[in-house]
Amino acid sequence: MSEKELLIQYRIAGDLDLLGKLYAPYMSLLYGVCFKYLQDVDKSQDAVMQIFEELIRKLRIHEVDNFKSWLYTFSKNFCLMQLRKGKGTHYVDIDEQVAIGNDYLDESDPKEWSESQFEKLESCMLTLKPEQERCIRLFYLEQKCYKDIVALTGLDMNQVKSYIQNGKRNLKICMENK
Repeated sequence: MSEKELLIQYRIAGDLDLLGKLYAPYMSLLYGVCFKYLQDVDKSQDAVMQIFEELIRKLRIHEVDNFKSWLYTFSKNFCLMQLRKGKGTHYVDIDEQVAIGNDYLDESDPKEWSESQFEKLESCMLTLKPEQERCIRLFYLEQKCYKDIVALTGLDMNQVKSYIQNGKRNLKICMENK
């Protein structure tokens, strides 16, 4: 069965064997992603298992088109949340996949963000207009394309592009002022 068929069958039946077949080929990739962020062998192994446990519920309610990219993003966000729970004891390399504004980070000088910087980002997200915040979260954190955001929000394409562009600019200004 293809990944798409496995996803559909799992959503219908909830059979963990199907989910296992879907997840198994990506376990080593996910371990690498987790290790990149968590920088600890045991925590990374635990995270791979915890992600599987999260998928049991998440894949029953979320419709996923591209499993590999969705799983990568989900895993990355899972690890970032683990780091946030650590209350600033760890630092994370922020790459272009995570950065809300690529202009904000100088790619020639990679920066590490601490817990306080993530908190600043979250507080800045709350200063955005609700439409901007939603579009930013869908585009950057959930990695939805413009077309998907249009479908999810009911906004037109130009509004989505505008909210993302303006939201990104407002986030950059807020982050620089805090």
